[in-house]
Formats: sequence, C-alpha cells, structure tokens
Amino acid sequence: MANLTDDEQKAIEAELERLRQEHRDLDAAIEALQLMGAVDQLQLARLKKRKLILRDRISYLDDQLTPDIIA
Repeated sequence: MANLTDDEQKAIEAELERLRQEHRDLDAAIEALQLMGAVDQLQLARLKKRKLILRDRISYLDDQLTPDIIA
C-alpha cells in the first residue's frame, strides 16, 4: 500500500468520524423503533443493512490508515 499524504490521511480520518457518527445515529434509530413496539420490519431491515454497509466502509478506511504488519 502506498503511503498517504497528510491531506489524504486527514480526509480519511474526517470520513471515518462522519461514518462512525452515522453508525451511532443508526443504532439509536434502531433502538427507538424497537422500543416503540409496532415496528415496521421493512424499515428496520433497511436501517440494519445500512448499518452493516457503514461498518464495512469503516473497516476498509481503518485498514487504509493502519500499515500492514508482516509477522
């Protein structure tokens, strides 16, 4: 993997923070829907799918910031 410039690293870190906040917001929305009782299962499934997509993107970006270590 190529070394990142300072600007690239800052951009990735900013994107990571935005994605993590959105992930937390989805957690809260999912919990609120479940507490309401009468849950729209389709909406709940969409929120959970979006949360999984975010988790994968966060993981990918974390890997971009973490250098490979060969053991």
